[in-house]
Amino acid sequence: MVFEVKNFDDLTKKELYEILRLRSEVFVVEQDCVYQDIDNKDYKALHVIGKKEGNIIAYTRLFDGGDYFDTPSIGRVVVKEEQRKYKYGHQLMEASIEAILQNYDNSTITISAQKYLIKFYENLGFKTIGETYLEDGIPHIRMIR
Repeated sequence: MVFEVKNFDDLTKKELYEILRLRSEVFVVEQDCVYQDIDNKDYKALHVIGKKEGNIIAYTRLFDGGDYFDTPSIGRVVVKEEQRKYKYGHQLMEASIEAILQNYDNSTITISAQKYLIKFYENLGFKTIGETYLEDGIPHIRMIR
């Protein structure tokens, strides 16, 4: 898998379409969660795109401190369902952490993690903070690295 980091204005129309389709496939359809994915935050974000054979199969969006949380953050972490067996999620997160270190002045990273993925994020150095809360009807917990 090859990773690219782009700001919103550098995304091609095809890339934007594939990103929004992937996010919709997983967060709306697969997780059966009706919510507003297109939230006007993509304009501020850096977009980490994982491509395999020219197709987007993994994605995150990154924010600088103050844009979402007080510290830089990673969100919309997604890997295409049929590609998860290859463990691309770890590569995606490592690329995202590296992009934060290269683009933002703060190395502390905050995420809003789906609760069932706590162990996944702990393996990447994140620690839970606070109590579980509902975000779009799904249990989440704040984590920091």
